[in-house]
Amino acid sequence: MRDIHISFGGVKAVDGVSIDLYPGEVVGVLGHNGAGKSTLIKVLSGAYKADTGQIIVDGREAKIENARDARDNNIETIYQNLALADNLDAAQNLFLGREIVDKFGFLDDAAMEHKAREVLHRLNPNFHKFTSPVSALSGGQRQSVAIARALLFEARVLIMDEPCAALGVHETRMVGELIDQLKRDGLGILLISHDLHDVFDLSDRLHVMKNGKLVGTVPTKDVTHDDVLGMIILGKMPDHLLHLAGPGATNAPNKEALQ
Repeated sequence: MRDIHISFGGVKAVDGVSIDLYPGEVVGVLGHNGAGKSTLIKVLSGAYKADTGQIIVDGREAKIENARDARDNNIETIYQNLALADNLDAAQNLFLGREIVDKFGFLDDAAMEHKAREVLHRLNPNFHKFTSPVSALSGGQRQSVAIARALLFEARVLIMDEPCAALGVHETRMVGELIDQLKRDGLGILLISHDLHDVFDLSDRLHVMKNGKLVGTVPTKDVTHDDVLGMIILGKMPDHLLHLAGPGATNAPNKEALQ
């Protein structure tokens, strides 16, 4: 995403922000409420249309104006509420709105269940509740279903909004294992979270925003929790990290200063 701008009335929700994502990488997007992180991600998912800026996929500009455009570019989103139908089982949720039908136009339940088992076993070999309504599943199992739905349609970029919110320790560990598996499979993941511990455990790089602007993008291994908290609260890079700030960061030094 390059130089993304979007305003609502006179309020600049996202003001000239750029972010990169590579295959097999997790980038955590951090910031307080109102920082613009969710708005930025909704531009990528097609929920909002940017006023100006570019989205580039595999070196070519992608026109993303709605969720269908995002899916056409293999971008899938898992929102915090997971958007699952509690009364339906795993296979029915995976194919909801994109059902497989036979040559007579009837739902092909056997084909959908077979494919659902195949995808879910790849993600979570211990998942067995294929015929139970998702309301009977644990938080980690529900995440498995939501992720499997994205993978079923060949997602290459996965946006995860607060994936560990309201989960216990065991379920959070399960989601972390799922994300590690997705990285090994070559997916790029944008992880929106307010929990620093989750983000540090799961992310390769951190993208910090404040008041609609980019504070900085830093490798997770090169920063501490205190460094990132300072970026979130103060809205600027610590002096000892300015060389890591990246283009577009709030107080990044210009080339003349570096020289």
